[in-house]
Amino acid sequence: MNAEKRADIFRRLKENNPHPTTELNYNSSFELLIAVILSAQATDVGVNKATARLFPVANTPEKIVALGLEGLKDHIKTIGLYNTKAANIIKTCAMLIKQHNSEVPEQREALESLPGVGRKTANVVLNTAFGQPTIAVDTHIFRVSNRTQLAKGATVEKVELKLLKVTPNEYKLDAHHWLILHGRYTCVARKPRCASCIIEDLCEYKDKTE
Repeated sequence: MNAEKRADIFRRLKENNPHPTTELNYNSSFELLIAVILSAQATDVGVNKATARLFPVANTPEKIVALGLEGLKDHIKTIGLYNTKAANIIKTCAMLIKQHNSEVPEQREALESLPGVGRKTANVVLNTAFGQPTIAVDTHIFRVSNRTQLAKGATVEKVELKLLKVTPNEYKLDAHHWLILHGRYTCVARKPRCASCIIEDLCEYKDKTE
């Protein structure tokens, strides 16, 4: 796929959705961090239901630590892998209090040192909370990038690096949100909805659905 076609893809995605954002509900960088940790192998809808119970009770590191492990589990038990996620969140909150004055750090290295925070989670927080032009690659973005041939890669990290290289600078800040929404609602896994796709004529997928 050439640079002109890639630029056209992002131009159309922007025209269709000028101000994309995450579908996770949050009111602070800390709430976003917790929501993204919870979102691993879970849907945004499911996470939002859990955080609707949790955040009114505990939406700061101190309040979550005060809940304790069992108290936190009780609020997020509808989320997959909630035992592991609860343990990581408690440890992360303790680190935020001790090492970062209860603030979410804006540096990748500091974020990735937090329990339960990998590269993808760090990218989401850096992009959505702090406006950094990172591109977090999840299963949706990995699929869209390879299927359209926008940015082919055998691994999540390779796709991320390719996207950062080929995405025009003017679109990098919102690229993550456009691609994830496109994969979630149009370029779906089992049967892509090519007939209603706004970039269908630019896509290089070989088995397009009529």
